[in-house]
Amino acid sequence: MRTFLFAIAAGMVLCAPALSADSKRHVVIFGKPVVVKIFVGNDENKPLDIKVRPLYVDGKLKEFTTGEAHDITDQQFAVQRAFRVNDALPGDSHSTAKWRWQRGGWLLVDRPAGHVTPLHLPDFDAYYSNVAWYRDYAAYCGISDNGEKLYAVVTQVGTHKPVLLNLLRPVSGGEPESECGLPLWQREPVRVTFDLKDGQKLTYTVHGRATDLSPPEPSGTETADDPN
Repeated sequence: MRTFLFAIAAGMVLCAPALSADSKRHVVIFGKPVVVKIFVGNDENKPLDIKVRPLYVDGKLKEFTTGEAHDITDQQFAVQRAFRVNDALPGDSHSTAKWRWQRGGWLLVDRPAGHVTPLHLPDFDAYYSNVAWYRDYAAYCGISDNGEKLYAVVTQVGTHKPVLLNLLRPVSGGEPESECGLPLWQREPVRVTFDLKDGQKLTYTVHGRATDLSPPEPSGTETADDPN
């Protein structure tokens, strides 16, 4: 009996460090925002100011981010990545890097686990797409791989197939967020409205992992409200 009890006690002692490591609460915080410049336009010669914040996990720098974070749950949030790219040409001095800031894709951050992973947003374009979040849904105007077609996109975190992928029109080019405005969400029923900035607005009703094109609202009424 004593041998059996000793074996149990020894097992508990050996497992304790592992249990302690698994139950460790990670600290996820943002650093102080800094204003930096990105360059837009067809020739990338127009400066635009954006705010960039470092993202730390347990005191270690994981990523740089831009824009507001969106709480998906009380444990997970999404935030857009920012990064620097070396703009030096092959003939430039190798001792001098020419760093330029750019906006990137979105990240999913798990607070308890301390994990930072890229989010899959179909046809998302960091230059043109302006994402509106509601719950675990992301709505935005996406761009085809060849850069020629504009889509209305609604996708849900954790899925690879979009809830909505509707061809809108050819891409007209221009400045960031010039293809369409920030989509507007409403609840009860869950709907999202895309403003194409040409007088046309399209509203879709979201049913779980599917959508329907909703009929136009009567003139003079709002089609959607920002949930925030």
